[in-house]
Amino acid sequence: MTSGAMIELKGVTVSYSADAPALKNADLCIERGEFVFIVGPTGAGKSTLLRLLYRGEKVTEGAISVAGYDLNTIANKDVPYFRRKIGIVFQDYGLLPNKTVWENIAFALRVTGAGRSETRRKVQDALEKVGMTHRPDALPGEISGGEQQRVAIARAIVNEPDLMLADEPTGNLDPDTSMGIVQLLKFINERGTTVLVATHDAPIVDSLQKRVVAIVDGSIVRDDERGLYRHQILAGKKGGAN
Repeated sequence: MTSGAMIELKGVTVSYSADAPALKNADLCIERGEFVFIVGPTGAGKSTLLRLLYRGEKVTEGAISVAGYDLNTIANKDVPYFRRKIGIVFQDYGLLPNKTVWENIAFALRVTGAGRSETRRKVQDALEKVGMTHRPDALPGEISGGEQQRVAIARAIVNEPDLMLADEPTGNLDPDTSMGIVQLLKFINERGTTVLVATHDAPIVDSLQKRVVAIVDGSIVRDDERGLYRHQILAGKKGGAN
């Protein structure tokens, strides 16, 4: 495996059935500090790839390392410590409905044993980064979808992770709000966090022109340093409709 890479997959296959592997013989290397979009049709294998990266899934064949951990050999007791290096953001936000914005973010620190002063400092810092200092006492149901996603991102970054994984983070949001969320992820990346975003959202991919990895039927079909969504989905065809 490559020394210093944040993520490396070598010949990775994930099979739920012999007839239709979710991921097929995937090779992928992502360096520390990169921003990468993972694109492809529904069911292509994008979410399977993200689950592999936080050890929510195990490989059937091949080798995988993330943040210096060999995920083929990591002991189960070490998985929680490994996951502290990763922030995860989902399409449905995943906030605790009966806890305030502040409490949702603080919860991610309490499970690591952080003390009160450290929690206060880090929660406040995370709220400032995502622009949510004005609603710390609100419940999730009292704020908009875009604000809920900002809180989810604050929770994901409060432990200062090396890697952030975002699975369809703009799937429930309008275009303007979506662009704000992606700009926030770009800001987090510029501060040193490696960011992977799985998405169907062509406008945000095209606007940033970051590295794009396309997956179709479980196979990585294209990997462009500065890619556009449609070019990737069409696996090599320039231009045209989606």
